[in-house]
Amino acid sequence: MSEEGSGKGYEVPNMNYVVSIFKIMSDETRLSILWLLSRNEWCVHDIAHALGTSVSNISHHLRLLRASRLVKSRREGQRVYYSLDDEHVVRLLDEAFQHAQHG
Repeated sequence: MSEEGSGKGYEVPNMNYVVSIFKIMSDETRLSILWLLSRNEWCVHDIAHALGTSVSNISHHLRLLRASRLVKSRREGQRVYYSLDDEHVVRLLDEAFQHAQHG
C-alpha cells in the first residue's frame, strides 16, 4: 500500500469548529435564515415575517449564527441588518443546495 493511501504522513486537522458549523446549519430555521441572508441582508422583523415565526425566535437563532461566525450585523438607525459573514458561507450554502437538487 502506498504511503498516501495508508494514512501515514497526514495529520487530521481539528474538526471541532467545522462540526459546530454543520450542527448549527442542521436546524431548519437557521438554515432558512442563512438561505434568506444569502440573497440579501435582512432585519430581524422581516426575517420573522418571511418565516412566519416570532422576532424572539429569530433573534435567538441569529445569536447562535453570529457566535458561529456565519452571520454579521450592521446598525442603521434603530434597525440592525444581518448578512452572511463572508463569501465562504455563501459558497457553502450554494454547494449544499445544489447537491440537494442534484440527487
